[in-house]
This record gives sequence, structure tokens and C-alpha cells, in this order.
Amino acid sequence: MIIPKTREEIELMRESALVVSRTLGMLAKEVKPGVTTNQLNKMAEDYIRSQDAIPGFLGLYDCPSTLLTSVNEAVVHGLPTDIPLKEGDIVAIDCGAIKNGFYGDHAYTFEVGEVAPEIKKLLQITKESLYVGIREFKAGNRVGDVGFAIQNYCEAHGYGVVRELVGHGLGRKMHEDPEMPNYGRRGRGKKFIEGMTIALEPMINMGTHKVKQLKDGWTIVTQDGQPSAHFEHNIALVNGKPELLSTFAYVYEALGIVSDEEKEFRVN
Repeated sequence: MIIPKTREEIELMRESALVVSRTLGMLAKEVKPGVTTNQLNKMAEDYIRSQDAIPGFLGLYDCPSTLLTSVNEAVVHGLPTDIPLKEGDIVAIDCGAIKNGFYGDHAYTFEVGEVAPEIKKLLQITKESLYVGIREFKAGNRVGDVGFAIQNYCEAHGYGVVRELVGHGLGRKMHEDPEMPNYGRRGRGKKFIEGMTIALEPMINMGTHKVKQLKDGWTIVTQDGQPSAHFEHNIALVNGKPELLSTFAYVYEALGIVSDEEKEFRVN
């Protein structure tokens, strides 16, 4: 059952989402060759706790870490390690926080030093597909409209759209209804209702859409060993339109990136 939120609850959720946004912005300055994902994990936990929040992933489903850090062919759910990141890697950092009783949960895929042009393009198209999907999260549409838009956009560029992992409703629980696949058929699935809040997260592979799980019981990797990208935002349906609760602005500030990609999803 979809749980719509009041305007007051949506504002509380925005605070939770922005804790994660600021955490990702802080980490953006630290992602570089030689740094380990365990080091990033410790920084993130300390920062989240300093914001009067608690890590949203730590202990959830027995998750042992604050961050999930997925490097190169890892799609999602990568556990932090002591292996240093190296030039040319990419690392998707997925982070959650709980504040005011609500979850924030979003992700960004970072470049480590200089990456190959084809990997830059994968990241670009995956992030663009996130906004393609968000535009379909509006009154009168259904879950399949969002999934179709993301799938169509990414497959047109020759990429694989992961099937086994999906976005989700978000609120007092990390995972609420509805599931939000990144593939689908127009007009299918649950209808969107005012006040609903979701985490939308395209997981897009350079090669096959097929994935497998490693023996650690967490890390999901591409079957063909090619790179994967992951971007995630938290969005509310307000006055029939999508409104971003999270932001990449802190990441962009840290990295010196100028972008107006979020402008259409912000309240003036």
C-alpha cells in the first residue's frame, strides 16, 4: 500500500534527504586514488552523526556499514574494503540517514581521477536517465511510465538496464510501496497519488543487463565484468508534479561542476 505524506512530513523527509546530500558532498572531496572505501565509510558515519541523524543502512537487514560502495563492475550493495581506489576507477556511493523518524537515501557515482571517455558517457547517460524518469513521476501516470522512460533512454544508447534491483517508496521505512523498476510498459503498474515519496535509482550497465551476487552476500556485480553506474534521488509528488527532496548541489560544489539539471524539479 502506498503511504502518502503530509506537506509537513515531506519537509521532514527533505531534512533527512539533505543530510545524505551533504554527506555525499563531503565525500566528493575525498574520493581520489589511494583512498579506501572503508575510510570513506568512517567519514560518512562520523558526519551523519554530527548532523543529529543516524546512519540509515547500518544494521538494516544486518548491513555492516554506513555506506554501500560499488566499484567498477559492482552495480550496488558493495561493502567497504581496505582496497585503495585507483586512477580510472568509478565508485557508486549509496548512503542513507534517518532524521525526524524518516529516511533519506540516495546515491552518486564518482570518477576516481581521470576515467576513460566511454565510462564518462555511461555515467552521463545514467544520470540523464534519472531525470528522464523523474519527469514521468506525475499525476495521472503509473509506475510503468517511469520504468519505460528510463529503459528506453538507456537501451537506445546500447546499455543494459538491471532487472533484479529497483527503486522504491520511501518514508518511515527504507523500503515502502511501490517498487520502482527502471524498466516497464507504459500505463502499467500502480497509479501515482499526491503526497507519495519515492527513491528512484537507475542502475545501468555498460554491457549485459545480467548481474550476479558475490559470496559476501551483498555485492551485486555485472555478469560480464563491465562497469555499472548508479544514481539516485528522493522525490515527492506535490501538486501533481515531481519535487526533488535530495540534491547533487553539494557534490557539484565540491567538484566545481556547474549544472541546472535540478531546476525544473525545485519549488521557486
